[in-house]
Amino acid sequence: MKIRKAETKDIEQIENLLSQVLEVHAAIRPDIFISGTRKYSREELESLISDPDTPVFAAADENDVMRGYAMCRIKHPDHSGNMQPILSLYVDDLCVDEAYRGHHIASDLFAYIRTYAEEKGCHNITLNVWEGNDGARAFYERCGFGIQKTTMEMIIKKA
Repeated sequence: MKIRKAETKDIEQIENLLSQVLEVHAAIRPDIFISGTRKYSREELESLISDPDTPVFAAADENDVMRGYAMCRIKHPDHSGNMQPILSLYVDDLCVDEAYRGHHIASDLFAYIRTYAEEKGCHNITLNVWEGNDGARAFYERCGFGIQKTTMEMIIKKA
């Protein structure tokens, strides 16, 4: 598996993977996620792929067919008076095609992301995992992630 920067030719495959991610989230939280939709439009994906602050990485097989991706965002210091001015890499999405899970593609993607973050001088890598996405949470814990903060909610409007 080769990890490389995603290109516009990958958008159709990214759209397929985005749909897979959405369905996982919609199954966990149908009160928030709408099944059958996607997080980004084609135009938004083109913009993300071309923006140096939002690197998108593709895991491609020997035929250059994308089997997974990671969408990231470089988060620059916000110059807050009470927080250290650190550079972070936020992993917005990491997905491996469901037909190729269990082949260490996610591990390869994460290793690439970590090296990229180190080369960029990032202090840390952050991401969010939805409660109930136990497989993703276990994967990230195996990669060395720990809890930085917890977002809590109280649902006040029942569907």
